[in-house]
Amino acid sequence: MRKRLSVAGVALLTVLAAVFAFGQPAHAAAGFSVANGKLYDANGNEFVMRGVNHAHTWYPQQTSSFANIKALGANTVRVVLASGDRWAKNDTADVANVISLCKANKLICVLEVHDTTGYGEQSGAITLDRAVDYWLSISSALAGQEKYVIVNIGNEPYGNQGYGTWATDSANAIKRLRAAGLAHTIMVDAPNWGQDWSFTMRDNAASVFAADPQKNTVFSIHMYGVFDTAAEISDYLGRFRTAKLPIVVGEFGFDHSDGNPDEDAILSYTQANGIGYLGWSWSGNGGGVEYLDMTTNFNPNALTTWGQRIFNGANGIKATSKEASVYGGIVTPTPSTTVTPTLPPPTTTPPPTTPPASGGCTATYTIIGQWQGGFQGEVKVTAGSAAVNGWTAKWTLGSGQSISQAWNATLTSSGSNVTATNVSYNGKLGAGASTSFGFIGSSTGTPAAPAVTCTAS
Repeated sequence: MRKRLSVAGVALLTVLAAVFAFGQPAHAAAGFSVANGKLYDANGNEFVMRGVNHAHTWYPQQTSSFANIKALGANTVRVVLASGDRWAKNDTADVANVISLCKANKLICVLEVHDTTGYGEQSGAITLDRAVDYWLSISSALAGQEKYVIVNIGNEPYGNQGYGTWATDSANAIKRLRAAGLAHTIMVDAPNWGQDWSFTMRDNAASVFAADPQKNTVFSIHMYGVFDTAAEISDYLGRFRTAKLPIVVGEFGFDHSDGNPDEDAILSYTQANGIGYLGWSWSGNGGGVEYLDMTTNFNPNALTTWGQRIFNGANGIKATSKEASVYGGIVTPTPSTTVTPTLPPPTTTPPPTTPPASGGCTATYTIIGQWQGGFQGEVKVTAGSAAVNGWTAKWTLGSGQSISQAWNATLTSSGSNVTATNVSYNGKLGAGASTSFGFIGSSTGTPAAPAVTCTAS
């Protein structure tokens, strides 16, 4: 191929022009691709996901949901599948039918295996390696669908225990899929029930991305109670943007049992910065989170408050969604009749649980950024040789400094002395595990990083 192009100069210039125009890797024409932190469709056009999650594996009879989701303006649907380990397997024929429904309704299909949810903490959850076994078992349904399908290896692949191997396990799963010939864009979920309060995905995303031979991996954060302030949302997503690593909000809601996420900030920040989002979920929730249904009994004409917000509100799907260019023009299907659900699904994103015994901790302070009269700081707390059930960090502010806003910790001050204690979701750390909290401060001079002490409870 290279020799032929060197002879055909015009053809070479044409190829180079396309690559430089879109900033894409050479394999992009087969399907979706990633470049400079952005997702591109097979035509080389940037694609920003605007869609919802649909619990297909628990409600396989709700095939009309694909048309109904499209009719309300979505360009993407994240489809819940099962490997057969915790729930009945969605076999090759069923997955092929799901893909055909997505294509018939001009939706991009994000397919995920739900059986991995909360591995290490949730009984019956499977490993990412086992999830790869599933994808390989239904690979014939995926073949040739790279323009329309993104493969989300496993939903929320770790709970709040044992997540230290997330980076290695995710990288190995990607490499196995590539070695088997899967050329699709791959999506990986964060640990900690998808919310990454330990920043394991945030701090290791670059190495996981580099492990993909095709450099065609997207990261997915789930935003529930951990992300209850605009500062937390912008800080987390902003770090991926700065690193030019592709990130989407793969799940979020307007409320949750573990706290009240700031859905307005999620919607506004993602829209302002070209980041995809997929709300949870279309209908059929159970286990106490029924309020996350966007429709009542899968009826698109009976939107709930949450459904009205995400579809019709500011920065919502209807106002911001653009159909993938691989489908040509925009076609809006007519909503069809639906069947009342009969099967109760499990809950999503269970609350954190308690790790074992307590131990010591250390803390380090970093100046993330500074400007005239202000700065942003971060403190990283790391457990020692034993797990901790809570922590407290202390330091002394420099002359002329004060703190006005903080996230991922509760801050109090007495004069220049600052005390930071964990919040509900990040106090429990396994041995050697870390978490971080941040803050915005004012300063009359150049801020310096003080020494920080850490005590565990």
